Amino acid sequence: MDLTIDIENYRLNIRATGIIIHNNKLLVHKDRNLNHYALMGGRIAIGESSEDTIIREFKEEIGKEVEVIGYVGTVENFFEADSYKYHEIMFIYQLEFVNEEDKKIEDTIKNIEGNDYLQYEWLDLDKLEKEPLKPEEIKQVIKNGKFPVHKIFQD
Repeated sequence: MDLTIDIENYRLNIRATGIIIHNNKLLVHKDRNLNHYALMGGRIAIGESSEDTIIREFKEEIGKEVEVIGYVGTVENFFEADSYKYHEIMFIYQLEFVNEEDKKIEDTIKNIEGNDYLQYEWLDLDKLEKEPLKPEEIKQVIKNGKFPVHKIFQD
């Protein structure tokens, strides 16, 4: 069971996300039904650590094994979507693919869970400021490259 709790018109999400950077590009999640990108990851299951969650999510979504190589930080994110006010807590990890061949991937990656509306794309770090990455403030965290951080973002 995912750590998502509905309380009145609020939804609390506890998520783990990951940052993989290759050739000055960041791997991100894209839902083709939405007009923005997000860091790859997913909700933490009850009794599961955030590190285990991010490793599981990469395996489930794109079939790739990753390892945690650093801790980026914790972000408290407040926003509205789908008639809910969200209070989201994200644990962000720096990751690397385990397989050397996977480290050479530069193309869009398809979702292997059967969710055709999901894909994973590489965003150029030099152009990141112009990309619709949510939460918006995460761009500055990535650009600064000084970890770990604890940030609170309110849309």
